[in-house]
Amino acid sequence: MSHAIVSRTGATRGGPGYGRATASVAGALTALSLVLAGCSSSAGSTKPASAATHAPLKIGISLSLTGDFSDSGKSAQRGYRLWADTVNASGGVLGRKVQLDVVDDTSSPTQVVTNYQNLITKDHVDLVFGPFSSLLTVPASQVAKRYGYAFLEPAGGGPAVFSQHLGNLFFVQPAPVVQQGDVFADYILSLPAAQRPTTAAYPALDDPFASPIAAEVRSRLEAAGIRTLYQQIYPAEATDLSSVVTAMAAKKPDLVVAGTQSADAYALVKAMVQLKWAPKMLYLSNGANDPLNFPKNVGAGNVDGIFSSGDWFPTATTSGNPAFIAAYTAAYGGTASSIDSTSAEAFSCGQLVQEVAARTGKLDNATLISTLHSGTWQTLEGALSWNSDGAAHASYVLVQWIGGAMLPVYPADRAQSAPVLGKLPWAG
Repeated sequence: MSHAIVSRTGATRGGPGYGRATASVAGALTALSLVLAGCSSSAGSTKPASAATHAPLKIGISLSLTGDFSDSGKSAQRGYRLWADTVNASGGVLGRKVQLDVVDDTSSPTQVVTNYQNLITKDHVDLVFGPFSSLLTVPASQVAKRYGYAFLEPAGGGPAVFSQHLGNLFFVQPAPVVQQGDVFADYILSLPAAQRPTTAAYPALDDPFASPIAAEVRSRLEAAGIRTLYQQIYPAEATDLSSVVTAMAAKKPDLVVAGTQSADAYALVKAMVQLKWAPKMLYLSNGANDPLNFPKNVGAGNVDGIFSSGDWFPTATTSGNPAFIAAYTAAYGGTASSIDSTSAEAFSCGQLVQEVAARTGKLDNATLISTLHSGTWQTLEGALSWNSDGAAHASYVLVQWIGGAMLPVYPADRAQSAPVLGKLPWAG
C-alpha cells in the first residue's frame, strides 16, 4: 500500500519536532511512562500477555496533515506520537511496542474513508484512533463499525457523530461539541442586564462540528431576549470572509457568535481587522482556542478580548498532566501555554487503551468497546464516561485571550482570571 504520509513509531520518524530526540526527551518520557504505569495499575492488575502477543501493537490513524484542518491534524499527530513514545519507553502495552501508522487524509471525507478501509483490510492494524473534525469522524467511524473496531476519537463531537448510534465510538473530550458554546451562553446570561449584549450575529461554517454550536447559542440567547440581527452559514471552501463581515457590520450587532473551525476563524478575524469593524464581544467556537496557531495567523496584537471554549489547560490537575507537559515540551519545544488541546485529546485516546489493557489484560476491539462503556476513566481530559452513543458527560470551560495569553475565565470555580469586557484591539 502506498500512503501519502506514513509515520511508524519505533521506525525512522519525520514530522514536526522530531529533530529534538535528546536525553532530555528520553528523561521526560521515562517520567511520564512511570506516571501512566501508576495510573494503569490503579485501574486493576495487569495480566501477563502470552508470547504470541509480543508482536507490535499496530494502531492506524488518518489525520489531516494537509488541507483545511492541517494545523489541528498535526497537533493530534504530536499527541498520538508522544503517547506511543511514552508507553514504548516503559515496554509497551502488555509487552507490545506501539507502532503507529499515520496516513494523510488531506482534510477530505472521501479520502478518510479510503484510509481507514486500507488500514483495516490491507494493513491489518490491531486498533484505530480517530481523525480531526466531525466532518471526517462521521464517515470514518462508519468504516470502523463495519469491521468491528473500537473508535476512540479525539476531535469529532458534532451532533451528526452521535446521531449514528454506533456503540463502538468514544469521543475523548468532556462533552458533545454542540454543548461547547453553552458555557459562553451561561456567561452572557449571568451578566447584569446593563452589561449584556442586546443584539447578536451568528455566522457559521458549513460543517457538522461548527454550525450546531452557533445554532445552540442562538436558541438560548434568543429565548433570553437577545435579538438576532444576522445569521449565515458560509461554504467550507470560502477563504475570504470579507462579505460576511461587511454584512454583519451593516447590522451593527453587539455580539458575534461564530461557529468556526480553524482556517475560517483566522479568516473571520483577519477580515474584521482589514475592514476595521469589531463587535463589542466576539466568540469563536474553534480556532481561537489554539494557543499556538491562532496568534500566528491573526497577529498576536489582535487576539485580546476574544472568547472561545476549551477542554484542556496546562494548569489542569488531571491524570498525568504535569508529566505530559514536561514530555511534550522536551520533544517539541515551546512552553506549556503553546500546547494545543488537540494534542492532549489525542494523547488521552492512548491513555484509555492503557487503562483497559491494565484492567482486563486484553487489547482486542470487543474488549475495548465493552469495557469503556462501564465505569469512569482518568485522562488528561479529566474523568470520562460515555453514554451508549459515545458522548461524554462532563462540560467545557470558557476561555478568553487576556494579555496575549489564553486563560480559563468561566465558571468561577475553574477560572484563572475574571473575564475582561472592553474593546477588541482593532476597534475604532
